[in-house]
Amino acid sequence: MKRLVIFVMLFGLFGAVQAQEMSNRVKQFVALDAPAFALTNATVIDGTGAAARTGQTVLVENGRISEVGSSVTIPSGFQRIDATGKTVIPGLIGIHNHTFYTTSQRRIQLDETAPMLYLASGVTTIRTTGSYAPYSEIELKQAIRAGQRVGPDMFITGPYLTGGEGYTYMTRVRGAEDARRVVKYWAEEGVDWFKAYTMISREELKAAIEEAHAHGLKVTGHLCSVSFREAVELGIDNLEHGFFTNTDYDSDKPLDECPSDFRESLIDVDLKSPEIQATFKTMIDAGVEMTSTLAVYEMYVPNRPPLEQRVLDAMSGEVQKEYLQTRSSIAEQNSAMWPQLFAKSQEFERAFVAAGGLLAAGVDPTGYGGALPGYGDQRNFELLIEAGFNAGEVVQIMSLNGAHVLGIDQNTGSIEAGKAADLVLINGDLNTNPALIRNVELVFRNGLGFDSAALIRAVEGRVGVQ
Repeated sequence: MKRLVIFVMLFGLFGAVQAQEMSNRVKQFVALDAPAFALTNATVIDGTGAAARTGQTVLVENGRISEVGSSVTIPSGFQRIDATGKTVIPGLIGIHNHTFYTTSQRRIQLDETAPMLYLASGVTTIRTTGSYAPYSEIELKQAIRAGQRVGPDMFITGPYLTGGEGYTYMTRVRGAEDARRVVKYWAEEGVDWFKAYTMISREELKAAIEEAHAHGLKVTGHLCSVSFREAVELGIDNLEHGFFTNTDYDSDKPLDECPSDFRESLIDVDLKSPEIQATFKTMIDAGVEMTSTLAVYEMYVPNRPPLEQRVLDAMSGEVQKEYLQTRSSIAEQNSAMWPQLFAKSQEFERAFVAAGGLLAAGVDPTGYGGALPGYGDQRNFELLIEAGFNAGEVVQIMSLNGAHVLGIDQNTGSIEAGKAADLVLINGDLNTNPALIRNVELVFRNGLGFDSAALIRAVEGRVGVQ
């Protein structure tokens, strides 16, 4: 208990210093800066997987949650915020959330708009899972923590590690020693994670994992040339995208190669087969988590997702045009494969969790541009509900489970006494309507309340440019 009290006192001191140093660039979006406040009469979905609870009060002191319950006494001096008819959830933790963005015709680093949209959407922590500009992200992370920029807390993943003929913005490692050299360099530069990509070999992946672990860091992967079970046996810590990128079930796959047609073969996979369960058991026994990124893959299903005006409003004119052209082209092709593959991927994720696996989530704002930072995270909430999870389970997937992946679950990820006040206030009963995830009013990061609407207004027309 004494250690907790000391920690809270130290955190309060840090919070006070941070507030004094907060730049005007940040202050303009702050709606609540109070050392002690209470959210009263709220519906709380706490991130532990528990069902929603009504009539709850959440007390926050010096940036941390001090008490939660239905019979909480509010001390004098606390600022009261009436949350009647509203839902409070933990800040979302995006485990696959880039700060760069792509359409069919561009790739651009969004140092301005991405962090603002993440925070406006209720995402208080992200892992940038594969970096286009690692130094830019390292600087952005430090500026946010210093109170000089607006955005979520950030965990930085180094540049993509791939082999063969990868994209030009990725690092193409040429053997095990090259993989070790690259990992060592970026570990010393200050990244938090590494990400392997589709053409890496088993030898290169093993070397990267060993070097990262030697520096106390972890490795995730968007794989193909190496299957999920092979990667787990090599010691990988996390796997991205689920069913969409798993070559465990391609019987003709050459070792260390990514078959061009492996997704077509996934359509015929029986999700109740022993092979599926073998993948799950291998991952679960090794403690390897899986990241859901449904929002970015949904775009390849004709006429999905539903067009949202707020998404179009956020885009620059040219980006909006590029997005709508590609969306129209996909609708005209009317592929039968993607609707089947998407539905099977949702079923795969539900089965993984039923088997005891830990699922987290992130938006991956790439593809052809329809899954925006933050807005795509909110869409993930709706898609996981569509997949068969209930609201309590989805909030856990998108908050506490993400915190577990990052090793910060003792500090954040759920609404519990002693944890950081990373909270999202939503207008409406989220438990009854998943679309209300879009109705974010206030986002608290370490107890500091940001105005979601003001942040959104500030980025309109700029996504794809800044």
